[in-house]
Amino acid sequence: MKKLLISTLLLFGLSMNVFGQKHPPVPPHPSKNELVNLKAKELEKKYNTEKKLILNHPLATKQMKRDQMKALNKRYQTEKRLLKQAK
Repeated sequence: MKKLLISTLLLFGLSMNVFGQKHPPVPPHPSKNELVNLKAKELEKKYNTEKKLILNHPLATKQMKRDQMKALNKRYQTEKRLLKQAK
């Protein structure tokens, strides 16, 4: 009787341990469109911050700022084109 009680408690304890380890449901994966839109927003935000940093730089001359803005615009356009192709 004592062995039955111990084995029952042990079995019950192990089953409770297994049930306690269930993982929460996996969140749904975003669609491809949602991912592309998220990347586009991040790209836009990054572009605006870099543009602000270039234009507000205290030591850069107008020509330097113009050259940096051309390079930034060119890079932004190529990245945006790649995102459109991914759609």
